[in-house]
Amino acid sequence: MKIAIRITAVLVLFAIAIPANGYFVTYKEQYYRLFHLHYIQSPDDTMENIYWLEHALRADFANPLHALTLIENEIQWEKYRYLFNMHINLKMIEQYIFLGNKWNKRNAYFYNAHFRDQNLESLETAETCYRTALYYWDEALNWAQRANERRFRWIDLSGIHFWQDEAFRIENGSLNYRRTIERELQFLQRVRERFQAMENYY
Repeated sequence: MKIAIRITAVLVLFAIAIPANGYFVTYKEQYYRLFHLHYIQSPDDTMENIYWLEHALRADFANPLHALTLIENEIQWEKYRYLFNMHINLKMIEQYIFLGNKWNKRNAYFYNAHFRDQNLESLETAETCYRTALYYWDEALNWAQRANERRFRWIDLSGIHFWQDEAFRIENGSLNYRRTIERELQFLQRVRERFQAMENYY
């Protein structure tokens, strides 16, 4: 018994003596690495991602040595920053759409008339999420336009080809979240009108 206590005490002291390898999350790249896709996409999971992405938007960039791709000169560094900000805003849009979909009622069933007010409140929450996503779409467009300037045309950042593809798709119109969000808002309004027309009880 005494031996077990001594071994436990030694292990505890040893564990305390080992230095922790923690570090402060400070830069955009560090916050972006905390963003991840969840299997279920519950509202809490989505809010967690929004939290990390918002911090990434506000934070400073790390030294180019710690960029998410190889940076060799100032013009690559400038394009990288524009693409990074565009990509973060696109991820914010996706997260707010996921969040809005959790509250968006796809149909106004007659048997939900008893819960009409709760459903209308849920639709209002979904609309707020979609309208917030529209704000981030305008931001993403702004950064994409900067990244697509003529002087960057032949600058290839091999580690972030996907981001460059996003900027190109925004430029040619094949990636257009405004169209998607406005369609969702129109559909949401039709469902809202059906709920508003319902009697309180069936």
